[in-house]
Amino acid sequence: MSTSTYRIRSGDTLSALASRFKTSVSALARHNKIANPNLIYAGRTLRIPGRGDSFEPVRGGTRGGGRPGGTGGTSGGGKVQGSGGAASPGNVTPAMRKLASAGRAAALGMGGYNSQGLCATGVSRAIQNAFGFKVWGNGNQIDNNLPRDKFKQVNMSLEQALKTPGLVLTWEKTSSRLGSIYGHTAITTGDGRSSVSDFIERNTLGAGGRSGLKIFMPII
Repeated sequence: MSTSTYRIRSGDTLSALASRFKTSVSALARHNKIANPNLIYAGRTLRIPGRGDSFEPVRGGTRGGGRPGGTGGTSGGGKVQGSGGAASPGNVTPAMRKLASAGRAAALGMGGYNSQGLCATGVSRAIQNAFGFKVWGNGNQIDNNLPRDKFKQVNMSLEQALKTPGLVLTWEKTSSRLGSIYGHTAITTGDGRSSVSDFIERNTLGAGGRSGLKIFMPII
């Protein structure tokens, strides 16, 4: 079987890479001896089974991707190794406060406390109202479309993020039928519990069945 290699980047998840390279999470985990598919380490080399061509081949790197890190994550919040970031409850910028306020206004103007199934629309509307530009994509695409000169991925748990206003949360998948296809995205309010999108979710920390968490901070 031919094998190619890929250097894992901050923000990658094993399920997303499996889809990208037309293989399965279990095959990647088995091929790279990864015990926990939710934890992969940015900078490590991932071997892609069954591919004759290499995608971003790594020369001189260490083979295998089994060292836990956390470019994936669960609803409890996986950390992203090497992503950096200075967001914290005690370090809130005016841009973050502005986005949190715009997010709450968008949620109240759409579904209130009831989901409309339009989470990415709510987040995009909040970003546009706060900063003047629109971000396209559904819940598990919007993270790739956030302009990197205006947002950066940060290293923190979901619990920490919920205490910090104005962060963009994205999950690759949720437990609902639509969420398993389109994922979910929201903006933190900073109260330690809730987040907003097309509605106000009172207990984001208690929402189960979510995976592939990424967290982004505005740097405008």
